[in-house]
Amino acid sequence: MGDSRGAVMGRPRGFDIDQALERAMRVFWARGYEGASLAELTGAMGITKTSVYAAFGNKEQLFRKALQRYGAGPAAYVARALEEPTARAVALAFLRGAVRTTTPPGGPSGCLAVQGALASSDESRVVHDLLVDWRNDAGAHLEERFRRAVDEGDLPRGAEPRRLARFVMTIGFGIAVQAANGLGPAELDEIVDTALLGWPA
Repeated sequence: MGDSRGAVMGRPRGFDIDQALERAMRVFWARGYEGASLAELTGAMGITKTSVYAAFGNKEQLFRKALQRYGAGPAAYVARALEEPTARAVALAFLRGAVRTTTPPGGPSGCLAVQGALASSDESRVVHDLLVDWRNDAGAHLEERFRRAVDEGDLPRGAEPRRLARFVMTIGFGIAVQAANGLGPAELDEIVDTALLGWPA
């Protein structure tokens, strides 16, 4: 026999979970993990603390979800760059992508993966380490792509994939810092052009 109580298991959330996560991501992006208070997050998301815990977990879990969203959205240029046909095109797409992402019109400047762990206390060490791993993973993918370029003859045999990957990562995160300092896309694109003048041929 059927249950006359029906199939309702609880109240509907009453908010758009994707929209709430997008807003949380932008608060973390602008304020960093420690700088983003729970009150500021709930205010931006338009929901209560209880709803945050129910939908996302604690602040650290919310940040992890926001970082995933950042990687799949604003920072998706990293994965796209790796698909470019030459190593130089990979580096150029990565750095141009960094410029575009760190200077969005009407959005937070800088990089969530850089600013997220600034002034990280012992209590936030897990988030600090999470972001270190996130950045190192991007560097490892660049190194792997440049190694393939050496094997394919796109880069000279004497090129060092690890050094090139670290160089591109350093310039990319430097762009993020300069964007947070107020430099605009045109000025940052000049930095990209200068950085690639010495690219191995």
